[in-house]
Amino acid sequence: MTGKESWRPDIFAARRAALEVRGRVMRTVRAHFEAAGFTEVETPCLQVSPGLEPHLKAFATRLESPWGEPAATMYLHTSPEFAMKKLLVAGMERIFQVARVFRNGERSATHSPEFTMLEWYRARGTIADMIDDTTALVRDCAAAAGTRRLVRGQRWCDPFQPWRLQSLAEAFDHYCGIDLLATTPDPWAPNTAALKAEAARIGVSVSETDRWDDVFFKILLDRIEPHLGDGVPTILHSYPVSLAALARPSPADPRVAERFEAYACGVELCNAFGELTDAAEQRRRFQADMDLKEALYGERYPIDEDFLAALEAGMPPSAGNALGIDRLIQLIAGVEQLEGVLWLPVA
Repeated sequence: MTGKESWRPDIFAARRAALEVRGRVMRTVRAHFEAAGFTEVETPCLQVSPGLEPHLKAFATRLESPWGEPAATMYLHTSPEFAMKKLLVAGMERIFQVARVFRNGERSATHSPEFTMLEWYRARGTIADMIDDTTALVRDCAAAAGTRRLVRGQRWCDPFQPWRLQSLAEAFDHYCGIDLLATTPDPWAPNTAALKAEAARIGVSVSETDRWDDVFFKILLDRIEPHLGDGVPTILHSYPVSLAALARPSPADPRVAERFEAYACGVELCNAFGELTDAAEQRRRFQADMDLKEALYGERYPIDEDFLAALEAGMPPSAGNALGIDRLIQLIAGVEQLEGVLWLPVA
């Protein structure tokens, strides 16, 4: 997929119906949040720190000064999360943003290096609020497009039925017979050997250099994700705390974090957190993630000190969600390739 000559009338015509769906969905998103008392915000794509998940690759650029000051390295953000949380500290209560975001090295039937992310936050909100928001939003968007099903190939699900809620531990037990939390007696130092042994037992290949999270994702991607979101969407929740860098631990079980992802037809739609507000703990997690990134890829991104200062000043207890709008439109329109719902793909 290259996007070349996607302006040709015959090629563009194949996308017209899906693009009309896109227009209806985008109008519905804004109407949905405005009706719920949210304010739409816009934050800069250029950031000091692009987002610090170890495996995400950012686009770097140079910001030049018109006054002769040295040029600064800046990044196109992988998410507007840091900037939006600063607005929560500034006093905003309910905010949403339809943002262009950028992730290098990502291109597939459900990925684009530049894509549209819907992100929203509720000050004093909860992870349960995010589940309710997500369910209502997806239903509103599907209804606006005149469909009751999300479709991908031969797979479908009905978002108007009650969604399935399943914890990671329940999913690992149900699909693999693995007691996931037994391999995390220390939440911040999971037992890699124990999870490798379980992977070998069910026939998932691992290597000597794989860490616990490598094995976790191999099992998740190979044995669990393909089953999620058939018939009805699935909310997969309570992630191991070591896999939730910006989420707060669950008060019910410190081994897991207040995090969920929603799946439809095997496709991940969103990633939601009960937000971490402890600046010192957030710094520790950022530094650990960048140490891992440097060990794996030989580079690290700067920490946004202004973001940590905002947390230190006092971010209210909050919850937020990031949803891939292009993927949602893809499933509503029943289109196989993500590029089929983009006005023009990245060439």
